Amino acid sequence: MNLRSLSLAFQFLTRLPMPPVDEFEPQDLSRSSVFFPLVGLVIGLILSGLMWIGLPSGPWLAAVVVLIGWTWITGALHLDGLGDVADAMGAAHGNPERFFEVLKDPHAGNFAVVAIALQLVAKLVFLAHMPAGKWLWPVVLIPAWARWGALVWSAMLPTLREGLGRDLGQSSNVFAIAIWAIALSAACLAFAPALLCALIVVPAIGLYWRWRLGGITGDSLGASVEVSETLLLATVVFL
Repeated sequence: MNLRSLSLAFQFLTRLPMPPVDEFEPQDLSRSSVFFPLVGLVIGLILSGLMWIGLPSGPWLAAVVVLIGWTWITGALHLDGLGDVADAMGAAHGNPERFFEVLKDPHAGNFAVVAIALQLVAKLVFLAHMPAGKWLWPVVLIPAWARWGALVWSAMLPTLREGLGRDLGQSSNVFAIAIWAIALSAACLAFAPALLCALIVVPAIGLYWRWRLGGITGDSLGASVEVSETLLLATVVFL
C-alpha cells in the first residue's frame, strides 16, 4: 500500500487528520484515486457511528447529526461542485456556450443556492426515513459507491477543461475499478441488496454527462458524487 497516495486521497476528499502531503503532481492525485472508495468506507463508518449516537433521540435528530457530520467531513467539497454545475446549467439554458464561462465564476448564484438546499433537504429526509434496524450497511456503503463512481466517470468520459477532472483521469485504473465493484457488490449481496442498483446508477450518470456535455469536469464529478449518494439513499428508503 502506498501510504503517500492513501494520505493524499484522504487529504483531497475529507477534513480528517492525516499526514499532510504538501506538494504533489497531477499524476499523484490520479494514482491516489484507487483509494477513493476506501475513503468512502471510512466516511460511512463515521456516519454510522453518528447515526447510532443520534437514534435514541429520534430519527430526525439522528438525520441532522449525520448530515452535519457528512458535510463537515467532506468539507462540502462535492456540494460546491453541485452548486457550480447548477449555476452553469441554469445559465446555459438555450445558450450551451455559456456553460464553461459560468462554471469558472467562483460566486454562487440562485441556481447554486437552490440546488444545494434541495440536496441537503433530500438527504435529510431520506436519512430520517431509513428503515429501522437496516440502516447500518447502507450508511456505510453509499459513500463508498459514490466515490467508486468518481473512478468510473473519470475512466469512461473525456475531461473537458484543465483541473481536477483531468488530473484524476490521467491514468485511470480499470483493474482497481473492477476490484472495488466486486468487493462492494459482495458486501451489498450480503447486507444491503438494494444498493446493487449502484451498478446501474453510476454508469447512467456517466451516460448523462456524455449526452449533456460530451465529457466531464471536476465540478461535474463533485456534483455526480452528491447526486449518486442521494439516489442511493432514495433507493434504500423506497425498496
